Amino acid sequence: MLNLLGEYDCKMDAKGRLMFPAPLKRQLEDVLHEGFVINRDLFATCLVLYPAQQWAEVSGQLGKLNRFIEKNVRFIRRFNNGATPVTLDGTGRLLVPGALAKYADLTKEVKLMGNGDRIEIWSKSRYDEMLNEDIDMGALSEEVMGDRDTKDE
Repeated sequence: MLNLLGEYDCKMDAKGRLMFPAPLKRQLEDVLHEGFVINRDLFATCLVLYPAQQWAEVSGQLGKLNRFIEKNVRFIRRFNNGATPVTLDGTGRLLVPGALAKYADLTKEVKLMGNGDRIEIWSKSRYDEMLNEDIDMGALSEEVMGDRDTKDE
């Protein structure tokens, strides 16, 4: 099970390539050769980079949805829109598809963040905005995690 951690400052060149951080490469050592799928995030203006195995799990969940229900079809269509297989090139750079880079406002300054089984790709300015959002983390923690019974896990 992947547990990707850390945040990394990266530079994206004029062709939309960014050097993949060495600490993330080390964390992905066993699966790096399988490639990734990059897609838009559902809730924030950033991109999500799924290692191939994680993308297969997400796709498997989508595959279980009943395609004779219109809202399921619309969700699957919107979720998969933009999803693109990508790999690192021979020098360890990741080419971000232009349409996705434009969606996430990626320019020269980019932030990569390990987030469990995936990596989020943010423009530095959007990342800073996200960190400065007015969120009561204590209340959110209690709401999300407070009723979990950790004794059974």
